[in-house]
Amino acid sequence: MKFEPGAAGRPVAFVTGASRGIGRGIALELARSGFDVAGNATRFDPSERQAGLAEVQVRCEELGASFLPVRGDIALLEGHESMLEAVLHRFGRVDLLVNNAGIAPAPRFDVLEATPESFDRVLAVNTRGAFFLTQRVARWMIARADAAGAARGAPPWRPAIVFITSISAVASSPARAEYCISKAALGQAARVFAERLAPHGISVFEVRPGIIRTDMTAPVAEQYEARIAAGLVPQGRWGLPEDVGRAVAALARGDFAYSTGMIFEVSGGMDIRRV
Repeated sequence: MKFEPGAAGRPVAFVTGASRGIGRGIALELARSGFDVAGNATRFDPSERQAGLAEVQVRCEELGASFLPVRGDIALLEGHESMLEAVLHRFGRVDLLVNNAGIAPAPRFDVLEATPESFDRVLAVNTRGAFFLTQRVARWMIARADAAGAARGAPPWRPAIVFITSISAVASSPARAEYCISKAALGQAARVFAERLAPHGISVFEVRPGIIRTDMTAPVAEQYEARIAAGLVPQGRWGLPEDVGRAVAALARGDFAYSTGMIFEVSGGMDIRRV
């Protein structure tokens, strides 16, 4: 893999699932915070400037960031090397990996009716793909950290990896069991990587969104509206993609440099135990 020990300039974030929803919100907040962004999605049509990855590119560039669209399915491990190579070829560095790409079961079945096909597909994207992409990027980060540390007078380099999980990692939803399981496993992956990478100066965090208004929640928006109105969320509103984006940006800036392995919940207070 390409490595540029002298690469300088703006820090670079690689965000998976960046074409819409939470990934889009993260990409825009990172661009606003001074990052160049490589945004991944399964499709990219440069002519579609009003939606998808092309729209995110326009918005990021309006914010002064360079943006690289990276097309690929995170579930296909054989494509990970070419995706990382594309980022390194364009920018020469990866300072932040955000494992955001995720899917929900389609359709949603009761746990007693869930199919192996749905289970395998959800975990392939949400957990297996993120795990092995992190493994590949972490190896590159370690190599760069070692080289940067050996360079006399080199400024400190503080790379980070963020896993976007969900309140469903700890809250049961029997109609989408495979999604809950995938996010719980991803949270454990964050802790394992946090411990393993800490000696190399690489921070790893879990960001756990609550009920966020996105395309994924749109089919059940009416149900969530009623439950939020009934008090499910103490702060009394939907979360927005930019709420999650601002949390990731704070972690990326190094505001929590002594907190590797931390779970950062963005849920409007859903983690508060109540009686």
